[in-house]
Amino acid sequence: MIRNYLKIAWRSLWKNKTMAFINILGLVTGITCCLLIGLYIRHEYSYDRFQEKGDRIVRVLMDYKFTSGDFKKVPVTSTKVLPVFARTFPEIESGVRMTEYSRIITLGDQQFVEDHIMFADSTFFDLFSLRLLQGDPKQSLSGPNKMILTTTTAKKYFGNNNPVGQILKVGGDAIPFEVTGVMEDCPSNSQMQFDFLASFSSLNANQEKTWWNANYTTFLLLKDKAATARLQAKVSDFIKKDMAGQNATIEFGLEPFERIHLYSEFDSFVPNSNITYLYILIGVALLILAIACFTYVNLSTARSLDRSKEVGIRKAVGAIKQQIFRQFIGESILLSVLALLLSIGIVWLLLPAFNHLANTTLSIRSLLSPAVIAFTIGMIVCISLLAGSYPALVLSAFNPSKVLKGAKGKTGSGAWLRKTLIVFQFGISVFLIIATFIIHQQMRYIQEKKLGYDREHVMVLPWDNKMNNTGSTIKQELLTLPGVKSAARTAQLPTSIIGGYNMRTATMPETDNMSVIANPVDEDFVKTMNLRIIAGSDLTLQDMADLDKPAGEDVTYHFILNESAAKALGWTAQEAVNKKMFLDGSRPGYVRGVIEDFHFQSLHSAIQPLVLFPEKWGRNLLVKVNGNSIPQTIQALQAKWKALVPHRPFSYHFLDEDYNKMYNAELRLGKIMNLFAAIAIVLACMGLFGLSYHAIQQRQKEIGIRKVLGASVAQILVLIGKGFLSLVLIAFLITVPLTWWVMSQWLEDFAYRVSIGWLVFGAAGLLILLIAACTVSFQAIRAALSNPVKSLRSE
Repeated sequence: MIRNYLKIAWRSLWKNKTMAFINILGLVTGITCCLLIGLYIRHEYSYDRFQEKGDRIVRVLMDYKFTSGDFKKVPVTSTKVLPVFARTFPEIESGVRMTEYSRIITLGDQQFVEDHIMFADSTFFDLFSLRLLQGDPKQSLSGPNKMILTTTTAKKYFGNNNPVGQILKVGGDAIPFEVTGVMEDCPSNSQMQFDFLASFSSLNANQEKTWWNANYTTFLLLKDKAATARLQAKVSDFIKKDMAGQNATIEFGLEPFERIHLYSEFDSFVPNSNITYLYILIGVALLILAIACFTYVNLSTARSLDRSKEVGIRKAVGAIKQQIFRQFIGESILLSVLALLLSIGIVWLLLPAFNHLANTTLSIRSLLSPAVIAFTIGMIVCISLLAGSYPALVLSAFNPSKVLKGAKGKTGSGAWLRKTLIVFQFGISVFLIIATFIIHQQMRYIQEKKLGYDREHVMVLPWDNKMNNTGSTIKQELLTLPGVKSAARTAQLPTSIIGGYNMRTATMPETDNMSVIANPVDEDFVKTMNLRIIAGSDLTLQDMADLDKPAGEDVTYHFILNESAAKALGWTAQEAVNKKMFLDGSRPGYVRGVIEDFHFQSLHSAIQPLVLFPEKWGRNLLVKVNGNSIPQTIQALQAKWKALVPHRPFSYHFLDEDYNKMYNAELRLGKIMNLFAAIAIVLACMGLFGLSYHAIQQRQKEIGIRKVLGASVAQILVLIGKGFLSLVLIAFLITVPLTWWVMSQWLEDFAYRVSIGWLVFGAAGLLILLIAACTVSFQAIRAALSNPVKSLRSE
């Protein structure tokens, strides 16, 4: 019986190749999208699920405020938090402090700049389930200047030789570190992606000195995962008592480790994903699949008129309703299975491109995991039942006596269903088109918005402490190169300044401070970044020279404030100049100048008060080059660098790369929405093409009679097209309010955003109507130009 069902199903598909092709192509596209997005979402949800103790680990967040201003939250703490908390609260089993740095690694006469060197306490392996292949997990990080290599890093430096016991020199000072172990590479779905794991004690960080100096990530391992709320209450009470009477308030929050990657506002050691964007991707994939299923239902019910006699004959020779139903469900299953097999092959071909688009390392082997297999089987069953049930019920319900006498059966409900599904299909397409337009507008706004500084043609070179004493010489020598316009030292890049400090005026009590973001720079930072001074003047060489006063003499600083900082202190830009103020309590000085507000963080955040102050140290050297002959300028810089900074290999990137990285998630979403909006339009048009093709076939004689009676080609086009285009227009009108609300919610996440204008909706409406008109017109013009004699000769 099953063999007979399959044979009939195959013959039916082969007989109606056009409809079968449209159905299979639609299902293949929908299933392929679902499989790719399913693999990506599974990968994102799997982050750190391999951590055996992950449900008992929390990250400590720090909230702080001074007497004035709002609370500021950061995902780092001082070194004091872990030892004090571990002694004070019995709920804590263990903990680890971690931080990641870029360092020079020297082996013999070879030097490498390594960006992923993680420093961690010796308790690291007590919390995290990363396997140590060589070495003792208790002792490998138990003292200063010890280091564990990942498998890939060990092979890079030592080949097939045993690295344990070998010495690597770290940093510009070439401090010798002993290799004490080898561990497995960090999995791709881990919050920690490092190549070296070094002992935290190597940093010589002050222990238990202060709650401030928050520069380290602190994880706690709880004895019981249910103790988080209880511990949070105890921590709040403890720190409240400890900070009583001080001119600042500190609070510590506990964030579940397993929620960091998808739900936290703060990145871990790799950029976080966003649960909202995953929901969007899930929704888009389901909408694409829904369009494919709607197309199948539409074409199947439309073809019910053609297959009514087949059903009538089968019933007349004894087939019961259940057998007819199973036959047509069998066709649906066969079509779905064929689509699945083709989709798996296409996923295999597209996976490298998808990995590049989504910035992942998904493997085709992931399709063989039990979860993915179960998902795929469930998806095929749902597609077969949801897409095949209604056509099967309609066809199996035909009355054989009426059908064999020439009646076509009741089709009114089927016509209404087809119209409803067309509205849904094009509604989905309109939603994706408008959403894509708005995302692109926001991304273009981000790219083109005047940030208040010039990020074009700015190279970022590394700076370390060994370069501090020769900093002026290095800069002067680089400025002699023809392509170099200016150079400046800075601790943090202007794309992301996050250093937390406090400030007050001379008239404010010493206990009254307010929070501020501040950045150590040199005298050329404002000029190099083309920041606009609106009052006062820039920092000078003398301001830098004042920092070199002998020990015991007070240093007087000079500050550059942005407009927001001046306003926060109660001054206008002009009033602020030469006013005395204090930064972080330990830096007394005067305001040298005020600059126009500029965006030193993501456009997700509003501009905050900022102070630029002079310091001799930094982490980055910004080199402004002209736009001509950049390759030659880079070569000249490399040669000069080798002579001036022999201890450090030449490496660089451009500042606009850092800016673009802040919006990676949005840029990826824009590309994905582009792709899926195009797919949705194509699928919806394929369904419309199939329906119009079938409708024209059913109305061949009517069209022939109208032509004989004098109807023009234009009149035939209007006759055929107006019904379909009215449905597209209804879909547009229904979808617009929903799309406006959804995209308004998405834009709320940006402090600086575009406004949604009606032009976007008008353009989307015209586009979808034009595409639909072209789709229907292709078939309608063929029908209108056909010879009526051919359609009427049988009469």
